Amino acid sequence: MQPFTTIDRVVVPVDRPNVDTDAILPKQYMKITGRTGFGPYLFDEWRYLDAGEPGDDCTGRRQNHTFALNLPRYQGAGILLGRANFGCGSSREHAVWALSEWGIRALVAPSFAEIFRDNCLKNGLLPVVLPEFVVNTLFDVVRADEGYRLAIDLVAQTVLMPDGNEHAFNIDPYNKAMLLDGLDAIGATLRHTQEIDSFERQRLAQEPWLASTGAE
Repeated sequence: MQPFTTIDRVVVPVDRPNVDTDAILPKQYMKITGRTGFGPYLFDEWRYLDAGEPGDDCTGRRQNHTFALNLPRYQGAGILLGRANFGCGSSREHAVWALSEWGIRALVAPSFAEIFRDNCLKNGLLPVVLPEFVVNTLFDVVRADEGYRLAIDLVAQTVLMPDGNEHAFNIDPYNKAMLLDGLDAIGATLRHTQEIDSFERQRLAQEPWLASTGAE
């Protein structure tokens, strides 16, 4: 994963509460194997006026020109601004993959569904919880100012607005360290390869029968 330290990105607003994972990535795209190919189908039923299926070329589909992700002013955005309980519904990790592939590195909302939040952290996306009154202000200024950007500093755990206002956010030390180092659970485990190999050698020396294949 790409390490997350600081970002300064355009903000795209999705002004709906209780956005569930089926809205983020509809169920038919769960048929795609692997972890890539989901970006074009992000918010599929809100971005397009016609139904889509895996493998469709989305460049020829009819767009909903009122949805934020289709507006030219938000192209290239790296921060998504959401409302309360963002990411509720099923636990599909594919929703996070779609957000990441579209270019989102961080999400800001008053609250996130717990499993969705965990999936974000495991895949290098930073879910930032800010008070609802701050999020309300951000929706107002994002709509008013084209190209509105936020600077997020994970080391300092702050969100800096262009007017100089700064807001702190919380994150537990373990997930913070994982994001800063660009590690998922497998990557963190592989950091200890030498210790794991040493343990296995010692264990086999003490209990050699563990090496048996069971073949006669």
